[in-house]
Amino acid sequence: MVLAGAAASCQQGAEFNGQYPETKKVDQVDTYFDTEVKDPYRWLEDDLADDTKDWVQRQNKVTQAYLDKIPFRGAIKDRLTQLWNYEKYSAPFKRGDYTYFYKNDGLQNQYVLFRQKGDGEPEVFLDPNKFSKDGTTSLAGLSFTKDGSMCAYQISEGGSDWRKVIVLNTETKEKMDDTLRDVKFSGISWRGNEGFYYSSYDKPKEGSELSGKTQQHKLYFHKLGTAQNNDELVFGGETQRRYVGGGVTEDGEFLVISAANATYGNELYIQSLKEEGAQIRPVVSGFTNEHDVVYSKEGKLYILTNIDAPNRKLVYVDAKAPRPGNWQTLIPETEYPLSVSTCGDKFFVKYLKDAVSDVRQYDLWGQEERRIELPGLGSAGGFGGRIEDKELYYSFTSYVYPPTIFKYNIETGESSLYKKSGVDFNPDAYESKQVFYTQPDGTKIPMIITYKKGMQQNGKNPLLLYGYGGFNISLTPSFSISNLVFMESGGIYAVANLRGGGEYGDNWHNMGIKMNKQNVFNDFIAGAEYLIKENYTSKDYLAIAGGSNGGLLVGACMTQRPDLFKVCFPAVGVMDMLRYHTFTAGAGWAYDYGTAEDSKEMFEYLHGYSPVHNVKEGTCYPATMVTTADHDDRVVPAHSFKFAAALQAAQSCNKPTLIRIETNAGHGAGKPTSMVIQEQADKWAFLLYNMGLSYK
Repeated sequence: MVLAGAAASCQQGAEFNGQYPETKKVDQVDTYFDTEVKDPYRWLEDDLADDTKDWVQRQNKVTQAYLDKIPFRGAIKDRLTQLWNYEKYSAPFKRGDYTYFYKNDGLQNQYVLFRQKGDGEPEVFLDPNKFSKDGTTSLAGLSFTKDGSMCAYQISEGGSDWRKVIVLNTETKEKMDDTLRDVKFSGISWRGNEGFYYSSYDKPKEGSELSGKTQQHKLYFHKLGTAQNNDELVFGGETQRRYVGGGVTEDGEFLVISAANATYGNELYIQSLKEEGAQIRPVVSGFTNEHDVVYSKEGKLYILTNIDAPNRKLVYVDAKAPRPGNWQTLIPETEYPLSVSTCGDKFFVKYLKDAVSDVRQYDLWGQEERRIELPGLGSAGGFGGRIEDKELYYSFTSYVYPPTIFKYNIETGESSLYKKSGVDFNPDAYESKQVFYTQPDGTKIPMIITYKKGMQQNGKNPLLLYGYGGFNISLTPSFSISNLVFMESGGIYAVANLRGGGEYGDNWHNMGIKMNKQNVFNDFIAGAEYLIKENYTSKDYLAIAGGSNGGLLVGACMTQRPDLFKVCFPAVGVMDMLRYHTFTAGAGWAYDYGTAEDSKEMFEYLHGYSPVHNVKEGTCYPATMVTTADHDDRVVPAHSFKFAAALQAAQSCNKPTLIRIETNAGHGAGKPTSMVIQEQADKWAFLLYNMGLSYK
């Protein structure tokens, strides 16, 4: 239980009266157009340097010393551990003679892949917990041949995006002599049993492989039984692209290649796999729109596209003449964004209505057959399978509905419960409601607020507001054990669906990019002000959090309105907006952000909100715990290092501005359970302690 009565003593104890590690400054000055910009912490960008490693150790020592003095931190961790400890399953899928599924006994660091034949006893097929002693090596991708006789799986070490690919004979579970290394941002797509397609970059020749720039993505074909250095370069040699992916259609007729230079907009190519010597042919050229081949049958391609349809539509075309001028609309655009999956020769179309799922089943002629009855307002996932499948599995979740798996009969449309969540949770004790608040320009912003029933709107409730607002990504309702620990103790969890995301299609996305990026921050700040105005909370009990692009969101909002928030959690954030594009594949984010080299106007706009460049001396910043990881090669940790150093140098009051740096971890995927629980315990302890609250 959260106890507000301990406020005075807890707040006094929460003050940071120690010494931050000394962070040296260097005389680095860059000139953008006619403006000089100082970058005193540039040296922290070198993750290989001894002084950077030493700085990380010293920062972690100070942060851990602060966290160690929070008296109820252990109780929070114990409660998290208790709630986390139940069996968890994935939806099953069939490959060859076996049905496969993932399972976690409760506190295992990584999910284990099981399989069973018919009604036989399940057996362990792959146990990632045995990949490393500390659970930091994870299973990061898996692909079977169509007959299920072989599989290729990817592993990530320490959370890195650089992967290793291992090939197995599934019957014997023996490794084949086809291990590939240095694979990045890649799927695995088999061409019969001959071999598979995969993508990667050349390893950076200079500096760190974690932060080195990766500009040219390449698609390869690996023929089984041959050395990796003999793999065929299929695409991405002369045609240089930052992101390239290739996949074989389910009918085995075509290789489909998607090529892009940014996180939005892609070219589309196809190659016939049935015609000897067939060339790769363009379907769509340029990067103005997005397209994805979702199905292929009898020489027709079915393509999901946003050409003249910002919310997407499904079209079909003869593969012999696949250019857009020949496309025919099968399922038209509506007022809601749509996505498409396939199973049993049917299309399953998921519409996003105010950030919740609405799923419909269509035949191959575009006729709607039925609406899938879901348990309520929430997020549905799955609805995919193979052409021969008669049934599929889907999951459903919301902020008050633990992830549950259902079996669905494609012919009858009947859903039946397959696996109910075993978490200790009573949904009847909680309420989750959607509200809308209006911006000055008339835009309505949806927000879902979740809390324990009986909550009084008296302005004294601890509240965590979460957001993202970027890259056409939608935040949809999902259950969280971590949030349950907060809410069962009287906390409120709120999620704002900001412009820049994908909740209302491309137009919503474009209202939050480049020179419109401030809209995203304004939406988040307005959400915070709404929650205060409606007495859900007050400035003394309001925390904000976000990760990656959401880390940028938190960094920008806390530097623009340090008076508004009590506690801030910027996680693995993009904090240096003038240099983000110089690391790894960061240049591909320019569609959303623009770069400081584009124009003087774009530079000035980025400089105006870049968190690292807008920390001002003499300001009292909220209690802040920046989080990052030493193996994050997506958003390099230098962003967080520089932001934390700037905060510590500028902080004018005794509210803590700390950084928590996970070692042997990356951007977030594959993080072991033990590491996740400890991080969540640290965050909730930090939040409550700095709000003057306790936990029992």
